Amino acid sequence: QVQLVESGGGLVQAGASLRLSCAASGRTFSSYTMGWFRQAPGKERDFVAAITWSNTYYADSVKGRFTISRDIAKNTVHLQMNSLKPEDTAVYYCAGSNYHCSGTGCYDDPAEYAYWGQGTQVTVSS
Repeated sequence: QVQLVESGGGLVQAGASLRLSCAASGRTFSSYTMGWFRQAPGKERDFVAAITWSNTYYADSVKGRFTISRDIAKNTVHLQMNSLKPEDTAVYYCAGSNYHCSGTGCYDDPAEYAYWGQGTQVTVSS
């Protein structure tokens, strides 16, 4: 059984940093795309970042502030979030795909991900 478990969320002030982690078990994701999405209350689940075998992708709203990385040996994906803003407040979800997504409409589409974590809350106060 595949499981994705997020950790690292919390309450911080604007300008602070957080590092989210997603530990995968039951399957190795090194050859497949993994992503981070977020969902604020009353809003849709939005793409944040994704990592494939050779590339990383970011939403415009986080580009230059967030960095996605993976530790293949530990089957873990991280999201380093710097210069956090109140509008970054949301539940952050880790997701794993069965594909190597390298184009828009794939890595940024929640429907392309088969596995999801339970989410971790990130709250940024002003």
